[in-house]
Amino acid sequence: MANTAEQTRERFTNFTPYEAKKGEEYMSPEMLQHFRGLLMQWRQELMEEVDRTMHHMQEDAANYADPSDRASQEEEFSLELRTRDRERKLIKKIDKTIDRIDKDDYGFCDQCGVEIGIRRLEARPTATLCIDCKTLAEIRERQTGI
Repeated sequence: MANTAEQTRERFTNFTPYEAKKGEEYMSPEMLQHFRGLLMQWRQELMEEVDRTMHHMQEDAANYADPSDRASQEEEFSLELRTRDRERKLIKKIDKTIDRIDKDDYGFCDQCGVEIGIRRLEARPTATLCIDCKTLAEIRERQTGI
């Protein structure tokens, strides 16, 4: 059976945090390279997960005579496909983030322009909002239901 999204996320967290050198400028070339590497590794792991799912579904696909067995297999495949669809969207987001690195537009909040911060970006490399703007967006979302 293919690995779950949690297992993929767990593997991704196995990295060496970036240690900024004293006086190093925020989003220096070395820092950008660090984040590019994280994003490329994450993307690669997601693509490998897609391949594993495809092989799993091809190899384990069986036409069960028993309707309960067939329904169980269809439900399992359905869950895997939903997970892969979320990961496909994440891959697009990763690609957009890599493009932002290429355009020197990475690491700064889309709303207020302040530095997002190294640790936040390591926790969520695709983040486009600083923690304050993200918190406000979540509060607005809860209040309006949008």
